[in-house]
Amino acid sequence: MRYLKLYAHFVRFSFTKALQFRLDFTFRIVMDLVFHTLNLIFFKILFNHTDAIGGWDESQVTLFVASFILFDGIYMTIFASNAWWFPEHINKGELDLYLTKPVSPLFIFSLKEFAANSFVNLFFGIGIFTWALTQVEFSFSIFSLLIYVFLIINGTTLFYLMQTLMTLPVFWTQSPRGFDLVLHGMDPILKYPMGVQNQALRVIFTFLLPMNLVLALPAKFFFGEDVLTSLVLTLLISILFWSFILFLWTRGLKRYSSASS
Repeated sequence: MRYLKLYAHFVRFSFTKALQFRLDFTFRIVMDLVFHTLNLIFFKILFNHTDAIGGWDESQVTLFVASFILFDGIYMTIFASNAWWFPEHINKGELDLYLTKPVSPLFIFSLKEFAANSFVNLFFGIGIFTWALTQVEFSFSIFSLLIYVFLIINGTTLFYLMQTLMTLPVFWTQSPRGFDLVLHGMDPILKYPMGVQNQALRVIFTFLLPMNLVLALPAKFFFGEDVLTSLVLTLLISILFWSFILFLWTRGLKRYSSASS
């Protein structure tokens, strides 16, 4: 309950700050809407020339793209700003403020910035996702839909953990951004079905850098492909990856030097 109250304060403060710059607030909303609309148009054009992409038909790919928009809305709202400032705080020795609080420093570090403009766009993502569900040409249960939404939320958190993995080397290297630009260069992987990858890439992006667990593998579960395998593999690798990040975070704090040291 203490953490929920703290997070509620983060949200209120973020809205207050965002509404002080209303032009910027509005521009960011419009920018995201244009980006996601272009994504939908891109795949619509592709299906004017083919019947399937990676073994998925148009309704499945449309739902997959809508899931990406939903994922992006969640990630940009909750995690993106925090991930951006992560290496800055480490390099400048500014973690002291978080380490001295009577709550988990990783909690504050990961969630203190809430993107109010992206929260507005999240409702756009929910609307597109709901519309895409009405277009699918297969049947599904409410239970499987709830599991799928849970897996999208899990995938969003997992993507943040991958972002953290690319940033944590800053503890040892003192580089400006760590390796986070490497992850951003791989963003297009999230937008396509696993079927477009060869076997080697599929192994890499499922087990080593689990980009496929963000959306592609959960989609296979929802589409009725390898249901048990998709669900168990997603949850198991997510737990292992989370444990690995906590281990690196603990090790990194031992290397940390504050600004006053």
